[in-house]
Amino acid sequence: MARGLARDHDAKRAVLRKGAARYFAQHGYDRASMTGAARNCGVSKALIYHYYDGKEALLFDILNTHLSDLVDVVETARPGGMDGLIHAILMAYADADAEHKLQLDALATLPPDMQAPLIALQRRLVTIMTDAVRARRPDLDADRLRAATMSIFGILNWFYMWNRPGKGLSRAEYADLVADFVRGGLDSIPA
Repeated sequence: MARGLARDHDAKRAVLRKGAARYFAQHGYDRASMTGAARNCGVSKALIYHYYDGKEALLFDILNTHLSDLVDVVETARPGGMDGLIHAILMAYADADAEHKLQLDALATLPPDMQAPLIALQRRLVTIMTDAVRARRPDLDADRLRAATMSIFGILNWFYMWNRPGKGLSRAEYADLVADFVRGGLDSIPA
């Protein structure tokens, strides 16, 4: 008879995802190993393989969880319009710098069948933001609408690269600044 899942199975996977994400982001996914990930998580290599078949499966779980959680946050924030989305995204990124870095740097290393659901989640995020930009500026043509939407993500996605927690603006203050900046920019785009 097969053994059932331990009561703390999901919690252990979450700890492994978080530790492995930090390790992969710090060392570069392509140079990282499962041995190093296990060591960084404080577990044996055998234990990490108990949860994951290999490095690709672990990366997929990290990215799928990160993007699924982000889509949930953004769907919840959707009624707040563009400003609400900007705040929600920056707050969701707060404890996910490693996962976000992996999304940007390592997603393309996965085989196409593993990339497809992750790309679908990314597209969902873009669609939601596009809808919010369109609500503010329904007169923008498709090219300007796409450029404006992707510019917002450009502003949000790189915050982890230059921000130093405890120095300068907080995430919430930066979210306010970005919302003001984006509103002003959108309002100045000619139709």
